[in-house]
Amino acid sequence: MLTSQTTIRVRYSETDQMNVVYHGNYAQYFEVARAEAIREMGMTYKDMEAMGIVMPIVELHTKFLRPALYDDLLTIKTQLRELPTDHRIEFHHEVLNESGKLLTIGRIVLYFLDAKTMARTTMPAALAQQLESYFK
Repeated sequence: MLTSQTTIRVRYSETDQMNVVYHGNYAQYFEVARAEAIREMGMTYKDMEAMGIVMPIVELHTKFLRPALYDDLLTIKTQLRELPTDHRIEFHHEVLNESGKLLTIGRIVLYFLDAKTMARTTMPAALAQQLESYFK
């Protein structure tokens, strides 16, 4: 299993009138955390795009347990629990505050698509090679 952690400080512009992080911002938080998890493996989204692969989100599930507030330092834990075997890759996210309280849970499914045809494809071999060591 691949596990990664990223921190993000909540900016004022990300909150609503109640000083609470607006729910739509979690998709961006999850994206930052996924990109950093992939970067820790030695690859980037930009690298995959250069290989002719794009990764659109096809499912986004978020469960809000407690609010995140302006100026909170959030830790976003990212897990890849299963090695992808087809065109899908699924990430799990947990958002915690500085006290370690679980605030939000997310699950995101992306597809590997050929950038030219937009047809489903498998994970790039270079990424598969990087991921295999996390699942032995």
